[in-house]
Amino acid sequence: MDAPIWVVKKVVGPFFLPASLCFEILIVALVLLWFTRKQRAGKLLVTIGAALFALFGYSASSSILLKPLEYRYPPVLSFEKEAGVKWVVVLGGGHASDARLPVTSQIKETALVRLVEGIRVHRMLPGSKLVLSGGPVFDRVPEAKLMAKLAEDLGVSREQLVLEESSKDTKDEAKLIRKIIGRERFVLVTSASHMPRAVALFRKQGMNPIPDPTGHLVKESTRLAPNDFFPSAHGFQKAKRAIYEYLGLLWGKVRGQLSFHG
Repeated sequence: MDAPIWVVKKVVGPFFLPASLCFEILIVALVLLWFTRKQRAGKLLVTIGAALFALFGYSASSSILLKPLEYRYPPVLSFEKEAGVKWVVVLGGGHASDARLPVTSQIKETALVRLVEGIRVHRMLPGSKLVLSGGPVFDRVPEAKLMAKLAEDLGVSREQLVLEESSKDTKDEAKLIRKIIGRERFVLVTSASHMPRAVALFRKQGMNPIPDPTGHLVKESTRLAPNDFFPSAHGFQKAKRAIYEYLGLLWGKVRGQLSFHG
């Protein structure tokens, strides 16, 4: 992908995420109510903004949006049937390098969860290599390098690590990782919500991933908590994940980057 396109995708995308969308609608509504005579339109937009705030903020409704993505591929608890697999691929999940901080503070929570799962699987598959993926994007330090540092701190030897340090997004990761492992079968570790798009991108490259989703936000619970009756940051987090991935799937489908067969 040439730079202008991936930059536009990274910069424009956030305008359509839940919190931004609600804010944008309410700003337009306030402008109409305070500075124009279009009171009916302003009131309508306030109503829409409030409704979207409730839809995205309540955990139950945001879970409805996210669950089809997170459970498209079932969680993998055992790899006994995959004993011969030689590669475990962990996709980057975000980072912000700062040499003053421990590496656990430089890698975002999403990436930490993916890395821990990748190490778990790597240890269940003797002789496997752990492929860590992620380029610098808007940071001067490649994410793969930070993940490798943490993996070594957690007991993974440098000889068992393979780094992909140039990718800008998941499509890049699929292309570059194919150059490393070819068409060999491999375990693909990424967030549960991101897995449908990641699998489709890798399959488009002619690869055959074993999906290992992690970091699920939608979980079964038999108890109601007080927070379930109020909009919350957690609800917005789930809605953000869902909208982000649905936009990514739409983008990939329009550009012919995805394959849902394999």
